[in-house]
Amino acid sequence: MSPRLVIFLSAALLASGCSVTSELGKECVLVKKPTQEELDQGILSVPVLESDVAPRQDFISFGSTSCVELICVRDADFPRNPDQNAVALGYCSQACIEGADATACEVTEPSAPEELRARMECRSLLLDQASLERLRAEDPAAYRATFGDNNSPYFCAGGLATLPEG
Repeated sequence: MSPRLVIFLSAALLASGCSVTSELGKECVLVKKPTQEELDQGILSVPVLESDVAPRQDFISFGSTSCVELICVRDADFPRNPDQNAVALGYCSQACIEGADATACEVTEPSAPEELRARMECRSLLLDQASLERLRAEDPAAYRATFGDNNSPYFCAGGLATLPEG
């Protein structure tokens, strides 16, 4: 790399400042894998409908093109659309490391609701780590078809309200 290019890139990075923004918290459409027939028609993802998501269920969708990280999450406390035929919405997420400090899931997306900003944290959404590893070892092809290259259950998601004991 030429010295001029190094100086130019360094200056560009310094000029941009240290503020890092992400799409974490931006509204997105939950998607699922298409059927073979849909794939044959060139359809690469299909929107999830409200009827596909059970109430009080965490839902994670890989491949959401409305998010840079391609991960769209809907936590159990996310507001539902009462129309069961409506497209199910969530918010852009990213993988995180268990035990990471609060800045790992800090929401800088201007359009993110304040309610979501206040409860965002790094938590397990899929299964526990041991279960993911067991599934990957037992059937690597099925694992990849379901979870892609993901190797961790931890994602930035809204922390859930504590339900009263009954």
